[in-house]
Amino acid sequence: MNTIWSDYVQNTGTLYLSRSLRFSDEYKKAYMNAFDIADRKRILEIGCGPGALTQALARWYPDAEILGTDRDAAFIRFAAQQAPGIRFMEADATALPFEDQSFDVVISNTVQEHIEPSLFFGEQSRVLKPGGVCLVLSARRGVNITADCVEEKSSLEKEIWARVEAVGQDVNNRYGVGKYAMSESKLPRTMEQYGFHQVSTRYLTVNLTPDNPENSKESAYAMINAHRQTSLDAVESLPLIAPGAVSEVVSSSL
Repeated sequence: MNTIWSDYVQNTGTLYLSRSLRFSDEYKKAYMNAFDIADRKRILEIGCGPGALTQALARWYPDAEILGTDRDAAFIRFAAQQAPGIRFMEADATALPFEDQSFDVVISNTVQEHIEPSLFFGEQSRVLKPGGVCLVLSARRGVNITADCVEEKSSLEKEIWARVEAVGQDVNNRYGVGKYAMSESKLPRTMEQYGFHQVSTRYLTVNLTPDNPENSKESAYAMINAHRQTSLDAVESLPLIAPGAVSEVVSSSL
C-alpha cells in the first residue's frame, strides 16, 4: 500500500482543506468558463488526493461521470469516505488502468510538476478520446502576507520552524517533489511536444484573505483553519519523517 505522499509530503488534512478553499463554489463560474467542458460526459481526475476537486467537478457537472484516481491509498480511502457517491480508485498516473480513448476530459491539479513529462502526458494522450480535453492546473505566483501577531515568534519557535523547513526540503529532494516544474511559457510548448493541439493558458485569482470584506465569516474561518491545519500537520509529521527533530530542540532549550 502506497502512502508516501500523505505520510511524508502533504497530509490529508492539509491537502483537503486547502483544495476545498481553492475549489469553492464561489469560484464555480470562473472555473467552468476556463474549463469549457460542459458538454463532456466522462471526466478523469489524475492525482486527486483526498478528493476536493473531484467533489467540485461532481457538483459543477452533475450529468457527467466523474472518476478520481491517486496512487496514495490513504487519500483514496479518505476521498471515498467523504464522497461515497463518486468513484475513486488507486492508480499510477504513469500507468493508468484504462483502455485507450476512454475519457472526454483528463484533469490534474498540481501534479504535472512531480512526474516526468513523457509519462505524464503520454498516458493522458492515450486515454483521451479524439478531440478530448487535457486540463493541467497549477498554483502560480501566490502572495502571502502574514499579520504581525502571527509572524512574531520566540527564538524557540523560530528554531523549531527552521527544523521543519529543513526536513521539508530534504523530503522534497528525496521524493522528487517539484522536480519537473515548468514555467508558464514552457508548459504549453511541452504539451504540444507530446501531441496536444490548440493549447491555451488562462489565469484565475483565488483570494484567500480572511479579513477581505468580500469573504463571508464562514469562509474566513475556513481559511484560518486550513492554515492552522497545515502548521499542525507539518509539526505532527516530524516524528515519522525525522524522529527527534522537535524534541531535541525543546530539550536543549530547557
